[in-house]
Amino acid sequence: MTVAAAMLAISLFGLPLAAGVAKYYLDDERGELERAADATALAVADPLADDPASVRVPSAGLAVYAPDGRLLAGDGPSTADTVVRRAAGGSPARGDGGGELTFAVPVTDNHVFVGVVRAATPRTEVYLRTGATWLVMAGLAAAALALTWLVARRMAARLARPLEQLAVAARRLGEGDVTVRAPTAGVPEIDAVGSALDTTAGRIGGMLERERAFSAHASHQLRTPLAGLRLQLEAALDSPGADLSAAVADGIATADRLERTIDDLLTLARGTSTAPAADLDKLLTEVGDGWRGLLAAQDRELRVTADGAPAPRAAEAAVRQILAVLLDNALTHGRGTVTITARDAGEVLAVDVADEGPGIPDDVDVFRRRAGSGSGIGLGLARSLAEAEGGRLWLSRPAPPTFTLLLPTR
Repeated sequence: MTVAAAMLAISLFGLPLAAGVAKYYLDDERGELERAADATALAVADPLADDPASVRVPSAGLAVYAPDGRLLAGDGPSTADTVVRRAAGGSPARGDGGGELTFAVPVTDNHVFVGVVRAATPRTEVYLRTGATWLVMAGLAAAALALTWLVARRMAARLARPLEQLAVAARRLGEGDVTVRAPTAGVPEIDAVGSALDTTAGRIGGMLERERAFSAHASHQLRTPLAGLRLQLEAALDSPGADLSAAVADGIATADRLERTIDDLLTLARGTSTAPAADLDKLLTEVGDGWRGLLAAQDRELRVTADGAPAPRAAEAAVRQILAVLLDNALTHGRGTVTITARDAGEVLAVDVADEGPGIPDDVDVFRRRAGSGSGIGLGLARSLAEAEGGRLWLSRPAPPTFTLLLPTR
């Protein structure tokens, strides 16, 4: 396409130029003839008037004719031709016939007509000069086309290579490789497409990572309620003669909490929880009621304080699961009394979850899962949930361990 456009441009420019060159050489040759004829007419005016037989011409292509049309000197027809006869009428004449360019001018001496000077040159002279120039122009056009072709090939290769790499990256992304990244091409349009592909790959990778993390977090979150239900049922079986109605009631309550946990996890996984938390006191009461029995089984106590704390603008399911993770962490790894303290921290709600354990070493990242342990799975989920709700979760005090959750209230 580029070469074709170059050929069209050269044609549109070259053809008129070639015609102009031909006309220029034709006009130039005619001008040379006119100058030669005029100069010769001045030179032979006196000899023609005094002694016509003594007339001589300075160069080839010139001829002098007598008033009666006889050739007196020079190269030309033996008798006057049409151009000479027209000039004999008193005015310069021009002719293009017979393969020659001719020009004739009358010669006068003291206003008396004494003869005609005829200048002629073969048209082949014009053709040769024009042809030579045309050959040079054709060579330049060919060189321009060749250069255009080379540049077009280079540009095509420069464009094709990143496009091929982009196609390979898209193919790998389609095959499931979300780590693929498009190389930088240096072409803004192609780089924009590559950036969009990278963004898509990053988003897909993030979605897959969240799905994998959700599977791990969900299993971790469901394990504790199931373990509590098992302990309640085993304790009831180990107490022969005891009233099983209370154990059944506790089991049903635990099953209800388990069902709520599943619903919360599914809601969070689908990203459909957009409503802010309801009554904070009610939420903390539900959480406390759900965990006091598990802590009491280890002779531990749960204390909840929420005097005057504002309600957070966060999904109830997210807040419930964050607190469940923190309480599960205190149950599994902590000691002594567990406290939940909700307080007003300006424009945010602060919730502190603490226990009386020995603390956490400074070199341990509690939010990162460690090999051979379930620790870190739930805490990682809790931090992700807090950030998704516009909040923050961190270990505010390592000993005794205290986790602080900040959630927006506006």
